Amino acid sequence: MPWKVKSCLQSSNTVYDHDTFSKDDKMGDAEFDIFPFIEALKMNLTGLPNGTVVTRIQPSKHNCLADESCITYSNGKVVQDMILRLQNVECGEVEIQLQWIDLPGSKVL
Repeated sequence: MPWKVKSCLQSSNTVYDHDTFSKDDKMGDAEFDIFPFIEALKMNLTGLPNGTVVTRIQPSKHNCLADESCITYSNGKVVQDMILRLQNVECGEVEIQLQWIDLPGSKVL
């Protein structure tokens, strides 16, 4: 079933299923800390081998991580893969990937 995440710029996300002909149904909430990702972006990672793990984030009561999440330097980009356990729902998980994209004319971190 397709799904989408609303308000991705905040650390709290709401997941909805995506219906073509009806209103999207709320499937749960998930939170994660985006600051380790931002800190990794600020590091000078040029020259690191592809696939280098920059930071590891462990699941805790302060996030919805279902498993360890690694921030890696991959193909010249900072990437974070996460499996988030949904809250306020019977059960469910969602897999997301954060990846920084530089936009021309945007502010630098």
